Amino acid sequence: MPTYKAPLTDIRFVLEDLLDVGQLAALPGYADATADVLTAVIEEGAKLCEEVLAPLNQSGDAEGCHYENGVVRTPRGFREGYDAYRQGGWPAMVAPPEFGGQGLPHISHVVLDEMLCSANLSFSMYPLLAHGSVGALARWGDEEVKQRFLPRLVDGSWTGTMCLTEPHAGTDLGLIRTRAVPAGDGAYLVTGTKIFISAGEHDLTDNIVHLVLARLPDAPPGTKGISMFVVPKRLPTDEGLPGSPNGVVCGSIEHKMGIKANATCVMNFENARGWLVGAPHKGMRAMFTMMNGARLGVGMQGLGLAEVSYQNAVAYARERLQGRAARGPTPPNAEADPIIVHPDVRRMLMTMKAYIEGMRALAYWVGMLIDIEERHPDVAKREEATDLVALMTPVIKAFCTDVGFEITNLALQCFGGHGYIREYGVEQFVRDARIAQIYEGTNGVQAMDLLGRKVPDDNGRLVKRFLGVAERDLAEAAKVPTLRVMAERVHDALQTLVQITGTVMARAERDPDEIGAAAADYLRMFGLVATGWMWIRMASVAVAKSGGGAASESKVDTATFYVMKLLPQVHALAAQIEAGADPVMALDAAAF
Repeated sequence: MPTYKAPLTDIRFVLEDLLDVGQLAALPGYADATADVLTAVIEEGAKLCEEVLAPLNQSGDAEGCHYENGVVRTPRGFREGYDAYRQGGWPAMVAPPEFGGQGLPHISHVVLDEMLCSANLSFSMYPLLAHGSVGALARWGDEEVKQRFLPRLVDGSWTGTMCLTEPHAGTDLGLIRTRAVPAGDGAYLVTGTKIFISAGEHDLTDNIVHLVLARLPDAPPGTKGISMFVVPKRLPTDEGLPGSPNGVVCGSIEHKMGIKANATCVMNFENARGWLVGAPHKGMRAMFTMMNGARLGVGMQGLGLAEVSYQNAVAYARERLQGRAARGPTPPNAEADPIIVHPDVRRMLMTMKAYIEGMRALAYWVGMLIDIEERHPDVAKREEATDLVALMTPVIKAFCTDVGFEITNLALQCFGGHGYIREYGVEQFVRDARIAQIYEGTNGVQAMDLLGRKVPDDNGRLVKRFLGVAERDLAEAAKVPTLRVMAERVHDALQTLVQITGTVMARAERDPDEIGAAAADYLRMFGLVATGWMWIRMASVAVAKSGGGAASESKVDTATFYVMKLLPQVHALAAQIEAGADPVMALDAAAF
């Protein structure tokens, strides 16, 4: 059975030493959110994940969810696990205090997300979408909608979903057919079918609040005609309790490759009463509030599964005896050496370690930017943070989930044949990780968002923000003798990214296929460079903090591995992008 221990030492290093999370206490509304308070909160979250949720992960996967006559029953132990989650106040963690929330910084929820996803990804998805619902309703709902739904979502007695996809319309939401007609009393009657709805039906709470995209009778075509509605499973009473059933029924649940303990539902809406969220025909704007947060959350799924896979691979590599070290037996009186002595196993473990710590730093940095974007009194600081969050959201979602899937596969490889066997648990991590590259916008969609929208926006304003921050840090690191060569190599990679960006943008003016042909390689390249920059920052902090001690050496050694062994992918990706769209588009469709 796999095990999980929250990586609190590394989490604290990133929060306290790298990012100086204590600075958030100076922002309006965060006076009580000192570094000590946030550390204490995270340590309590770690206990929940390690002691309550992780032990349910493998059994939940084996049992899966049960569906009968529109009712879904979660695996054994999940209700008790959710009760513990709710009683600990975790749904209210970063929610607005005026609706019963604790109002903690968003970065604290980013950290909790990582730990939840490491411990039990299927479980984490039940509260994840409720968290997104709170954000969307708090920003776009009118006062009546807020008062009717937010207190129950915040205290965790109700959960939420996001209902976008329809059988004929996946990413292309402009094709949706779900309809909403006025009921005559301020409400609307919603009719349609949605598919792939995570946590659409379950037995963890007595009500589920669906945020549904639908069209009004006078809606213009395409995405400009989409509105968003809040549609509960049961209609709230005047006292805020779940009342009579609404016209919302789970038609079936999917039988999936992974995340089997989370119910992925077909949801049928038959004249279900709902309330408009935001302005008519402006549903996409409201939904993206939820979706962008969910995309960052999915990025944490990649990171979380990578971390737990790595932990179990390291433990196995230390215990599994096989062969002899090339440099001589260790220890000499044993019949074989632990496989961690072998260079190829070390290559896999170092690859996992270097990616994980770099992605964690990058994701937490974006988490702090969200707090700065929302709270900083300096308008210029808020605008900079807004630009960087927008730029990095597709990178966090796609890069962390692509790499996360690769790491789960590397972990399985470390186990050899045992990794392919269910009892060791690592094959579940591979299966669970695969979906993260698909939902909340496939990684191809994220790549197009980055290169097709974010990069050219306002003459490259967002990218220039990132380049300015990265170049400043790399120039400072280059002044440190032990870091100079690494900093220069990352700077070279950054300049390659700049050059390739210009090349693609120029070619796209002549051939619109250039963006699509380059996008996936470009996003990977961007993620590699951004993670390299973070490694230089971490190595700089480690050297300054410990003055060359063991902790410093560990960070610098891992940074060295990343820069020397992983970052060079940038130059291969640049060559692939330089080849242009012709090799991709030349073959006639009939020839496939």
